[in-house]
Amino acid sequence: MDRESAKFQFEDMTERLDIEHTFSFDEAWDFVEYKNHQVSLNKPIDFFPSKYTKEQFRKGIVKLEETMIADSRAIESNSDFHPVKHTYCKNQYIREIFNPAGELLVTKIHKVEHPFFLLKGEMSIMSEEGEMRISAPYYGVTPIGTKRVIYAHTDCTFVTVHPTDKKDLTEIEKDLITTDYNELEEV
Repeated sequence: MDRESAKFQFEDMTERLDIEHTFSFDEAWDFVEYKNHQVSLNKPIDFFPSKYTKEQFRKGIVKLEETMIADSRAIESNSDFHPVKHTYCKNQYIREIFNPAGELLVTKIHKVEHPFFLLKGEMSIMSEEGEMRISAPYYGVTPIGTKRVIYAHTDCTFVTVHPTDKKDLTEIEKDLITTDYNELEEV
């Protein structure tokens, strides 16, 4: 069944049976597509056990990221797809990013503790600290060593604020993020 027919059937049955879903059609479609992709690979993708240690989570999230990168359908992050606004002020760098609804992404490993703000939207976040679903307005703190899996349920605007006196983005990123847990000084 194609997406348009499935959406018609979903909406029709929802109305006729007077069902209140906890998910949207787009979320259901994306989940089915993901499961179909797993079946087409002829292997289940089990990155995270239901209860996991910090080490298990770190291995799982790296494996997930590698699988997503290897998937030919994965969209590489770029400024056209993910508009990013960079703001520099005294001793701070502010990064605002747009994440479209339905996007699944894996973040970098953060080397510096910093606050984050969800200004718009709703997303699910999985990290070493567990899983949570948040809705704007929301704020939290990203601890050192954090790497997250994020699913945007709706279009989201996400902001992070980082301590730095630098204005060069390449230099800032060298100080703030890494791709290897072994580079962390403190965990």
